[in-house]
Amino acid sequence: MMLEPSIDKLQLKINSKYTLVTLSARRARQIQDTKRHQLDNPKSFKFVGIALEEIQADKLTYIPSDAKD
Repeated sequence: MMLEPSIDKLQLKINSKYTLVTLSARRARQIQDTKRHQLDNPKSFKFVGIALEEIQADKLTYIPSDAKD
């Protein structure tokens, strides 16, 4: 079974696995609470999967705290 989007493709967007997991978990909670996401037709039925698809589609990005200044 292949997981989509793949971890390799996602790490091209966000290079840290820890950051990727944290960001997708936070976004999944937001999607669960609001029932809103930024994709037209997500492939996943689970909130974490939708969050990962948003990252892959460049709908969700991460700005490191040291880059905010």
